[in-house]
Amino acid sequence: MANFLTRIFGSRNQRLLREYSKVVDNINALEEGIKALDDAALRARTAEFKQRYTAGETLDDLLAEAFAVAREASVRTMHLRPFDVQLIGGMVLHDGNIAEMRTGEGKTLMSTLPTYLNAIGGDGVHIVTVNEYLAQRDADWMRPIYEFLGLTVGVSKSGQSPDEKRAAYQCDVTYATNNELGFDYLRDNLAFSTADKAQRKLNFAIVDEVDSILIDEARTPLIISGPAESSTDLYAQINKLIPKLRQHDETDEATNFDITSNKVSLVDQNGSPVRGDADDSGEMGLEEAVSIAEQRDADVVLISVEGKIAKCRLVIRGDYTTDEKTKQAHITEEGHQRVETLMTQAGLLAEGESLYDVVNIRLLHHLSSALRAHTMYQCDVDYIVKDGEVVIVDEFTGRTMPGRRWGDGLHQAVEAKEGVSIKQENQTVASITFQNYFRLYNNLSGMTGTADTEAFEFQQIYGLEVVVIPTHMDMIRDDQPDLVYLTENDKHEAIIADIVDCSERGQPVLVGTTSIEASELLSSFLKKKSIEHQVLNAKQHEREAQIVQNAGRPGAITIATNMAGRGTDIVLGGNLDAELANAGAGADEPSIREAWDKRHKEVIEAGGLHIVGTERHESRRIDNQLRGRSGRQGDPGSSRFYLSMEDTLMRIFGDPERTKRLLSRAGMREGEAIESRLLSRQIERAQRKVEAHNFDIRKNLLEYDDVANDQRKVVYHQRSELMDADEIEDSVA
Repeated sequence: MANFLTRIFGSRNQRLLREYSKVVDNINALEEGIKALDDAALRARTAEFKQRYTAGETLDDLLAEAFAVAREASVRTMHLRPFDVQLIGGMVLHDGNIAEMRTGEGKTLMSTLPTYLNAIGGDGVHIVTVNEYLAQRDADWMRPIYEFLGLTVGVSKSGQSPDEKRAAYQCDVTYATNNELGFDYLRDNLAFSTADKAQRKLNFAIVDEVDSILIDEARTPLIISGPAESSTDLYAQINKLIPKLRQHDETDEATNFDITSNKVSLVDQNGSPVRGDADDSGEMGLEEAVSIAEQRDADVVLISVEGKIAKCRLVIRGDYTTDEKTKQAHITEEGHQRVETLMTQAGLLAEGESLYDVVNIRLLHHLSSALRAHTMYQCDVDYIVKDGEVVIVDEFTGRTMPGRRWGDGLHQAVEAKEGVSIKQENQTVASITFQNYFRLYNNLSGMTGTADTEAFEFQQIYGLEVVVIPTHMDMIRDDQPDLVYLTENDKHEAIIADIVDCSERGQPVLVGTTSIEASELLSSFLKKKSIEHQVLNAKQHEREAQIVQNAGRPGAITIATNMAGRGTDIVLGGNLDAELANAGAGADEPSIREAWDKRHKEVIEAGGLHIVGTERHESRRIDNQLRGRSGRQGDPGSSRFYLSMEDTLMRIFGDPERTKRLLSRAGMREGEAIESRLLSRQIERAQRKVEAHNFDIRKNLLEYDDVANDQRKVVYHQRSELMDADEIEDSVA
């Protein structure tokens, strides 16, 4: 029945687009009249709109005229005329919804339309970006439009003085990262006077890459902390014990009395036969095998069954187990005894005391942090060591987060592991989740190229509807099927071969990796072959703008982490505007343009930008963001992901050993690639598992924070009232 009605009336998305198209016709009807105005008259429309708004007209009443004025200002200052689909996207944002537009369709320019309209109200507009590079870039890029129309533009960044912060938020339009906005809100609510506050009323926000900010990053609350009074010596002492512990070899095979055969043949961890008491043939009863294993602190693990005899091996029990899904490490029973012995020898535990005694809870906490630091957190993947400090790397954006620290002693444990100065533990002074911060805005909206898969969560948590905006030009990018290899080495060889092929044909290549470590590994392979390339990761972020400007040149090879995945505009042939700006005032502009035009055509003939994905990310949206760097605005392009059964995603959430066995039985050999819908479905299933797992984490975090949020609102409101009041007698009474 639902499908029948959809066929007659169209889907919800189609009906919304039809309604918005009627308003687009009204805006287009005003175009000729607006064009006839001179610059001064066009600028004067802003003051007129403000006056009419004060007189009682709503922003909805002003929408068509304001959009027409903003579009004309864009034409005059930027020589860019927003398309009709961008006008629709602007209306979606003004209505407090999410506009899903394909990458390269001009989201940044589109956002100027609702920003101008909502700035008329005088309460300010916040445009939220995923990093400070994009905040500064977009503010500088769109500034001419706003300033032409008489609006002020500011950027709130980390490291600014209080006066600079206040000046940024007093502007009509403020660009900032989600982290900076959240921390500024918390800092304002720790201020001792109204004059020390930076932010104004939270009026209207447009969140760029809304799925990254409101979904991916919403697992981590924002916390402002102060130093706690505790020594850091214990971290260094516990750190020395961890290398003496052995990881437990977990298995999916039957162990001990779960083995169904009564007779077993047993080998030890070196493969040597283990003899029973009664039989020299190496065969023994299951009970005897388990008894021998117990004496050696080991388990009997099934290898295979031949007839009635189960072939088994002894696996020595380790001291701890790891869970890569949750990034946790747990001490086993054997490990508990070993740790107590080691701590007693180190003088941390008194003779006869237990690690689980109430007085030793702190030791247990430090042990857990140190275990996680050694087993779950890797240098050049989760963090980098820079200038004697451990700096966290954001897993979604690939950028470093200076000043951010893990909680619960984990950061100190990582510092101890890396041998750098261990800083004091912190205690929470103020905290808020992104979910509860962004729900404080009177009107919240967002834009991205990849939101539809998370439409349910956007609606449930934020009350935001996702509207899919059609493309201005048809997408002609060739998304080739994934190639799957048995081993990581085979995969790397195929990737290098693809890169070399593209480079020889003059086609630029962007190679996407999931970590700094992976980007540097691929770089080392290319260096061995003396192939020129650029690496863009958190260690080279100072050179980001320059690398991106040249990434579209003929034959250019750029290896990048997720840093190049969002908001990065790679122009085919290289960035002409940047080239002209770098050339300076006296440069020969016509010859620069001619050379760029030649390069541009050369790249288009070679097939446009080619995207190489070196493995699947946990989230399908991040894979799609990488693909979206190519084929922008009707440009040609191509993409292919190279995978192996040893990739992290497959190892943790898939069943790689079983799949490997099936592929080997089917005749697949090392070095061969396979394209298979069955495998693609398995990979997608693994990604869905991760997405569901992460959704549960976010939901759990929000449920906890909702309790604190009710109290936070009351306390912060009362605090503000007390600061604003001349007399506090009535409030205190």
